[in-house]
Amino acid sequence: MVQYNFHFVKRTMAVARTVAARAVGLLSSTQRNLAALAPAGASVASAAAFPGAAGSHPPSALPQPATATAFAAAAGGRRGLAGVVVHRPSPTNTAETPFDFSDENYAKIDTILARYPSNYRASGVIPLLDLAQRQAGGWLPLSAMNKVAKVLGMAPVKVYEVATFYTMFVREPIGKYHIQVCGTTPCMLRGARDIVAAATDEAGCALGATSEDGLFHVTEVECLGACVNAPMAQISSTTADPYVEDLTPDSMREVIRALRAGKDIRVGPQTERPGCAGPQGKTSLLGDVPGPYCRDLKAEG
Repeated sequence: MVQYNFHFVKRTMAVARTVAARAVGLLSSTQRNLAALAPAGASVASAAAFPGAAGSHPPSALPQPATATAFAAAAGGRRGLAGVVVHRPSPTNTAETPFDFSDENYAKIDTILARYPSNYRASGVIPLLDLAQRQAGGWLPLSAMNKVAKVLGMAPVKVYEVATFYTMFVREPIGKYHIQVCGTTPCMLRGARDIVAAATDEAGCALGATSEDGLFHVTEVECLGACVNAPMAQISSTTADPYVEDLTPDSMREVIRALRAGKDIRVGPQTERPGCAGPQGKTSLLGDVPGPYCRDLKAEG
């Protein structure tokens, strides 16, 4: 028994040393990431300054962005994602910032929640967050997320998890039109990089930033499900989220010019192609196609 306990202790100590080594490596990695995100001239606390080490620094000692927009651009430089994962309070975005749904949106909430059993109200979190974002002017304040949690009877952190996962939710103020260029494989092979370059140049902003006139915010996102019409982008505002497809750099510029001029844009393919038909036109499903049909859920109880 003594022999067994001795070997057990040795194995336990070996595991503890491995965990400690990985923890040190994680802290070093965190420090490098902070240094990469820090504004020019900002200093980063040494590894010994992290909690649990020999000393500690107050939060103010860590690099703080000059503005939320600057930090968002730094954090999202690789993909141009809007905002950062953690919440950074600002005078217009705190838990105390007033937010409540309008009467019209409360009526929409009743309609949305009627789709789900009463014990699955949390299933409505995405459509309710979408309502809140549109009402707030195209972004999602912390107080709006808290209101969604209260309406659905969810823990606020569960709502935050959803809002930070999907790129459709933006937690910092951005431009009126959110231009989301798909950068996944089919679009990339069809020239998505050129579309991003044209969009940022015509909009007058860097990837992940907002134009000075407040009209445009350009990001690169994952697959938007229109691969057969690659390359494409989605342009979100408080009223609609149209797709523009079969893009070229020139047609991307034309779309942005039309938005800047307050004109309607052409939704769907920016070429003469009808829908997603191939070069030979329609070759299947030539007649009237029935359905799809949804069964009567109310009749089934």
